[in-house]
Amino acid sequence: MVVEKSKAMPMAIKKTNVETMKKAQRKKKLAPYLFVLPNLLIFLIFIIIPALMGLVYSFTSYNGVSDMKFTGLENYIRLFNNAEFWKIMLNTLIYAALVVPLVFAISLGIAMLMIKEMKARGLFRAIIFWPTMISFIIVGLSWKWIFGDSFGVITYLLEAGGLPPIKWLSDPVIAKITIVIATVWARVGFFMVIFIAGLQSIPASYYEAAQIDGANRSQLFWKITLPLLKPTSLLVFMLLIVESVKAYPLIFSLTGGGPAKETTLIVQYIFEFGFTKSEVGYASAMSVILFLLIGIFTLIQFKWAEGGKID
Repeated sequence: MVVEKSKAMPMAIKKTNVETMKKAQRKKKLAPYLFVLPNLLIFLIFIIIPALMGLVYSFTSYNGVSDMKFTGLENYIRLFNNAEFWKIMLNTLIYAALVVPLVFAISLGIAMLMIKEMKARGLFRAIIFWPTMISFIIVGLSWKWIFGDSFGVITYLLEAGGLPPIKWLSDPVIAKITIVIATVWARVGFFMVIFIAGLQSIPASYYEAAQIDGANRSQLFWKITLPLLKPTSLLVFMLLIVESVKAYPLIFSLTGGGPAKETTLIVQYIFEFGFTKSEVGYASAMSVILFLLIGIFTLIQFKWAEGGKID
């Protein structure tokens, strides 16, 4: 009987250890999901559910207060027959077509300067990055103070110098240029930081080997820097396009969308119908079109980056 008892005890201990190990493995597998669960819940509550609700609203005549009435494709038919909507959409595309390459090129150029050894490099980086810390509303109001047609600093200096004033905010073409200048000034610092991180990840040995083989600066840039910056460039392009298409506070505070809606972009137009005119269903249809537009741009970028693979 003693021998049987001594055999039974190790078996029980062994079984307990196995169960403990299984329990630990289950906890280990569950831990990553618990860590991302709060973010998933936030994403679900504030992104997925509102997006699905917007899609549903786009097929209704919902005004934000009354009961929803299903209207089928009526909002979309009205949208495609609305000439003003296509004008606003063209404004948005022109704005994105100007802002994206300008911010990309200037940010990359400044980043390449800022990674070189120089005196007060940290100070220069801080000065260039500083505008990104300011609210877009404040940026717009500040540039309005500079470019104001009747009270702007530049207008005052031009008149003091005997030069004719420039209609920075009331001329349709110049107003578009003005909002692009303000946007570039406000966003270059942020993307400079991203490019600096990408440039610093390129091993210096690549440049040293190429220089030994006789490569000049232009060849170093096109053969080494630009190809190895492809993942960073993809990220910058995606962020810039999404920001450009969604731009609203800076432009609204600078021009108010004028003159004659020449600087009104699609988000302001959606806001106008959704909250000012209480046409939530119609505004939701515009949001769906905007979502598809951003999706098309994103797919093109992923195609450009060979399926979005990042080494």
